[in-house]
Amino acid sequence: MKKSICAAAITAVCLILSSTVFAQTTTLVNPILTGFYPDPSIVKVGPDYYLVSSTFSYFPGIPVFHSQDLKNWKQIGNVIDRPSQMDFMGERLTRGLFAPAISYYKGTYYLTCTDIDHDGNFVVTAKNPAGPWSDPVKIPPVRGIDPSIYFDEAADKAYILYNSDAPDHKPLYSGHRTIRMYEFDYQNLKVIGEEKQLVNGGVDLSKKPVWIEAPHLLKRNGWYYLYAAEGGTSVNHSEVILRSRDVWGPYMPFEGNPILTQRELPADRKDAITSAGHAQFVDGPDGKMYCIFLAVRPYEGDYYNTGRETFIAPVTWTNDWPMIEHGEKAISYSYPVNYKEIKQKGALPQSGNFAYTLTFDKELDPSLLFMRTLDKSRYSLSKKQGLTLKLKPETVMELGNPAFIGKRQQHLFSTAETELDFTPTSEKEKAGLIILQDEGHFYFLCKSKSQDKDVLQLYKSKPRSKEMDLLTEVPLTGKTGKVGLRITSQGDNYAFQYSTDAKNWKLLQDKVDGKFLSTKAAGSFIGCLYGMYATSSGEVSTNSASFRYLTYAGDDPVFKK
Repeated sequence: MKKSICAAAITAVCLILSSTVFAQTTTLVNPILTGFYPDPSIVKVGPDYYLVSSTFSYFPGIPVFHSQDLKNWKQIGNVIDRPSQMDFMGERLTRGLFAPAISYYKGTYYLTCTDIDHDGNFVVTAKNPAGPWSDPVKIPPVRGIDPSIYFDEAADKAYILYNSDAPDHKPLYSGHRTIRMYEFDYQNLKVIGEEKQLVNGGVDLSKKPVWIEAPHLLKRNGWYYLYAAEGGTSVNHSEVILRSRDVWGPYMPFEGNPILTQRELPADRKDAITSAGHAQFVDGPDGKMYCIFLAVRPYEGDYYNTGRETFIAPVTWTNDWPMIEHGEKAISYSYPVNYKEIKQKGALPQSGNFAYTLTFDKELDPSLLFMRTLDKSRYSLSKKQGLTLKLKPETVMELGNPAFIGKRQQHLFSTAETELDFTPTSEKEKAGLIILQDEGHFYFLCKSKSQDKDVLQLYKSKPRSKEMDLLTEVPLTGKTGKVGLRITSQGDNYAFQYSTDAKNWKLLQDKVDGKFLSTKAAGSFIGCLYGMYATSSGEVSTNSASFRYLTYAGDDPVFKK
C-alpha cells in the first residue's frame, strides 16, 4: 500500500513538473513582424519590449510595438502621428524616414531617426512609448544616417553614433563610409564636444567594405561592443562587430565576422531567408540574449514583394564574442524558447499565417498608412458605410496626398477583399482596391465610367510616367453601386476578382506579373501595400466612395510545415 501511495505521489509530481515545463515552453516564429517592417530597433524596459521600424514617406511614421515575450506584438502607436511634427509632401515613397533607433533612460524614451531629404537627423522623446512623442529636435552636427543613442549608466553619460562620410569626404571607393560618435547631452538634446571617428570603412578597409551603417553600442564584461550592418541592405547584407575597453576606442574587429549573414548559402535553397543584417541585441525573458534584425523572404532569386521584415534569432557568446546564425547555417523559421508565452489582448496577429477583417465604424487601426501626411477632412468612419473617402484630384502616381489608405501585404500568398459602394459620374472618377509597390509600380482594380456606363477596370501603372495602361474592362449591371473587390497574390503572380451579389466571385484576370511589384523591379526599399483608393484624376469632384470593410488573409506554405 505504501509503495502504491509513493508511486502515485511520484507520478503526480512528475505530471506537475511536466505540465510546468510544458507551460513555460513556446516557439518564436519568424518573421516576428511579417511584411514591410524594416530597420528594426528594440529596447527592454523591465518586463516590456518596445520595437520600432522604418516607414519612409508613409504616414503615420515609425510604428511602436509592445511585447512581453518577443513573440506576440501589439502596435500601441506611432512616433510621427501629427502633421505638425513632420510631413513628407513632395517626397518619393522610398524617401522620408530611415532607420529609427529607440532607447530608454531615467523615465524617458528617446528615438533618433533620419529624415533623409529635409530635416536630417533628429531626436524625439516620450514618457510613454505609446505616445504622444515630442516634436522633432534637429541635430545638425550629426551628419549622416542611422543615429542611435547609447546610455552608459555607470558614468551617467550618453553618446550618439551614426553612419557618416568617408574621412575628409574623400571616399576610396563607392560605399566607403565611417562610423562616428559624439557625446550627447540627453537633457538638452544636443551634442557635446568634438566628433570622433570610430570605424573607417568597416571591419577590414583593405577589402573595401561597403555601407557600414546602423551602429549600436553594448557594454558587457568590461567591453564596449560596437556592432553595425555591412554590405548594403540586399543579398550581401551582414552584421559585424568590434570591441574596445574604452567607449571612444580603438575598436578591434572580431576574427569571426560577420556575426550574421546569409550570403554564403546556396541561392536556390528552398524557402530562403536572405539579406539578413541591421541587427540589435536584447536580453530575453529567460535572461538569454536575442537579436532582432531585418531579412527578406524571396519567392525567386532576389524577388520579393513583402519588403524587408523583422526577424529574431538567439545569440551565443563564446570567449566574449557573440554569434548569431551566419554563413554556413540558415536562419530558422522558428526557435523554441523556455519561457512562458504572453499573448497581447486585442492585438492583430503579426507572425505565421493569419486572417482578420478590419471594420471602420469607430477608428482606424494604427497599422494603416496614408501617403506623406494625414488629411482628416477627406475621410470619415461609420458603422453603416465603413470607411468613406472623398475623391481627390491627386493620384498615387504623384508626390502629394491622394485619397489612399493602405495595409501591408504580409505574405507571399495573400488575399485582400473589400466591398465598395461607389457611383462614378465620369470616366475620371475611379475608386477601388490597389496593390502598390510605389508611384510607378501598381495594379489598380477599380469601378469607373466608360461610354457613360459603369464598368470595372484593371489598370497597370507605367513606370517613370503619370499614366496607366488599361489591362481589361467589364461592364457592371448591378442595380446598386456596390461591388466586391478581391486581389490575391501567389508569389510572383496576382489575380483580380469581383462580385456583384456579395456571394459569387468572378475572375477578372489572373496570372498577372507579380515581379513588376517587387522591390527589385522598382529599385526601392519598401514593400507592397493593399490600398483603398479613390481619385478624380486631376479634376475637382464632390463625389465619395465607401469601403465597408477590409479583409486580409495570409496563407504561406512555409508556415504550414
